[in-house]
Amino acid sequence: MNSSTTDSPGSGAGAGGLTHIDARGSARMVDVGAKPATPRLAVASGRIRMSQAALNAIKAGNAPKGDVLGTARIAGIMAAKRTGDLIPMCHPLALDAVAIDFAWEQDAIRVTASASLTGKTGVEMEAIVAATIALVTIYDMAKALDKAMVIEQVRLIEKRGGKSGHWRAPDIA
Repeated sequence: MNSSTTDSPGSGAGAGGLTHIDARGSARMVDVGAKPATPRLAVASGRIRMSQAALNAIKAGNAPKGDVLGTARIAGIMAAKRTGDLIPMCHPLALDAVAIDFAWEQDAIRVTASASLTGKTGVEMEAIVAATIALVTIYDMAKALDKAMVIEQVRLIEKRGGKSGHWRAPDIA
């Protein structure tokens, strides 16, 4: 690869104004070196729908594989820390905090994940990956109770910090 044909570090958008595409149309990791470090937070959520029997067993602590939510919390935190290894264009980040919370719904468990740091790039992907892996872990831990569980509605709920400032999903109070 001839380095003279690639965008230089710190250059702006590449082909068509896209930040993750260089002037030749090749994928690239955005150079955030010149950006100021600012406090950043992202919150993501999703749910796993399941049978009442599975919900009851998880609530009672009677799932065959043990503590479902405790294991899912640890998995989500670990996943957030490894997001840069999983998503090709994500920067590896030194997270300040990751939290995973659970809420019981009538036919589901809702997972809410938050990730924060003071840095040069956002943590949206870390929050989304944390929520997703927590949900997949719940599935793994409870699949003996209900193989038909459905993971759904994984999305970004809120982000704060950086050039674009504060954003919240419009349908969230």
